Amino acid sequence: MSRQLLNTLFITTPGAYAHLDGDTVRVDAEGRKLLQLPLLHLGSLVLFGSTSISPHLMNRCAEDGREVTFLDFAGRFKCRVVGPVSGNVLLRKAQYDAHADASRTLEIARPIVAGKIKNSRQTLVRAARETKNAESAELLTSQAAAIAKLLISLPNMKNVDEVRGIEGQAAACYFSAFGAMITQPKAEFAFTTRTRRPPRDRVNALLSFVYSLLTSDCVAAAEGVGLDPQFGYLHVLRPGRPALALDLMEEFRSYFADRLVLTLINRRQITPSHFEDRPGDSVLLTAEGRKIVLAAYQTRKQEEVAHPLLQNATPIGLLPHLQARLLARHLRGDTPAYTPFIAR
Repeated sequence: MSRQLLNTLFITTPGAYAHLDGDTVRVDAEGRKLLQLPLLHLGSLVLFGSTSISPHLMNRCAEDGREVTFLDFAGRFKCRVVGPVSGNVLLRKAQYDAHADASRTLEIARPIVAGKIKNSRQTLVRAARETKNAESAELLTSQAAAIAKLLISLPNMKNVDEVRGIEGQAAACYFSAFGAMITQPKAEFAFTTRTRRPPRDRVNALLSFVYSLLTSDCVAAAEGVGLDPQFGYLHVLRPGRPALALDLMEEFRSYFADRLVLTLINRRQITPSHFEDRPGDSVLLTAEGRKIVLAAYQTRKQEEVAHPLLQNATPIGLLPHLQARLLARHLRGDTPAYTPFIAR
């Protein structure tokens, strides 16, 4: 069952068309079959850019509880098609009630940020230990120390806005040292600051693409336990924004997404040829680049790691689902606090 949650079909070939063929999904492009596999084996479908899906297949997915997600060429979320809302209405009421209580919101947002900061610091410490460049090691070590000080001050924050302030400061420290973890020539993969809409360089384009994939997984994790992915605690509520999914993914940004990005760059699995400049000074991955990232992303999700609260090893792809369940238990009153994922 755990493996079934990892079965996502990513359709990236421009002009590809997915449709039903009996009880299988068939994907065609330019008059030829790209692949065909049993629908039963799929947990969700993700379509990029100019790809499309037949109404019959979309209806079947909705009936079976299988979500279909549409992303643009850069991997940014556009929309999702899902069936009837499921899950425990009492759990969702508890979720909304907790948001209406400032103290409850604070006690959920604070450990989320603590988990993010601890994992970010661990990423910097690990990189400082492994680098052979003395200047990079010094920068990584100093920013890890700065993040540690922010972590110490976190319990003293009296409201969510103050917690967000600490999170923002920690992110600034982290990204100020991010470039030091890139071992490839700066002329090819320069990084000075995080830019989002649109990404202004190759590193930011890669980060944005992987973050979009992770967001989609966290939306599925929230919905899988009956939570409303739009209703979060750390992130401000906005129309169309999956605030709770963004909350859940904070703990996995550096541990999962950023490490994957660094691996792809430093091992030259992704090269400058996998990017293209777009109007407005934006940089995006090419179709071939997206395929490489998606393959690495899916492989990484299947690797097993130790979860702090579990005795058995767990696939990385299931971690957002486990954290969503832990949050649900807290909201129902089964546990006194939400426990974030801390990488070992």
